[in-house]
Amino acid sequence: MNLREMVRDPGARISTIAAALDRLAREDRIAEARSLGRDDQRMLYKKAADAPTLTLDDFVPPSAGALSPVIHLGRNTLPLPGKHRFFQKRFCRPEGGSGRLFGYNEAPSKGLIGPGYFLALPTVGRPEWEARGGVVIDYFQVPDGPVPAGWPAVVPNTKGLQRFVYNKTRDFMRRVSDGVTIGAAYRRETGLDHYFMLCREP
Repeated sequence: MNLREMVRDPGARISTIAAALDRLAREDRIAEARSLGRDDQRMLYKKAADAPTLTLDDFVPPSAGALSPVIHLGRNTLPLPGKHRFFQKRFCRPEGGSGRLFGYNEAPSKGLIGPGYFLALPTVGRPEWEARGGVVIDYFQVPDGPVPAGWPAVVPNTKGLQRFVYNKTRDFMRRVSDGVTIGAAYRRETGLDHYFMLCREP
């Protein structure tokens, strides 16, 4: 049974889906995650409400030093041409730690739209946010310190064309399996019914 079939199976729990993905080789896991369209990702996001709570360590492992980039391969459900559905979210732990991550979007449209910088933060202490996922990718905020060498210049999401994409948005993240997460996009406090899968690279 492939990932799409498990997602559509009312009896398949997120623990079963996680175990199946964890058994796969890296390339097969990425292919399975990238096979899901919006309806399937919506169903998976709902199932993932029963997964263990996501933490910042799921995005940047504790072994990674400050300003060491960690890449997550992504597939979104926006109504875009094929190649624009695939992207990367790149994360790092800032200097001094401080319980947050810095990150941006590496995508084919980056040169036109901009990097879409964000902070990744735990949702603990905000019950309405905790219900949506353990980590929020917050585009209301951008890095206020150094970022890794080679990353683009940090710009606020109110600047340029990226204000039409990232400004006033947040993505709420849930765990699917080891290194695989799913996010739901919100503008302010309104769900947009768009989702995306991420697969962490080694």
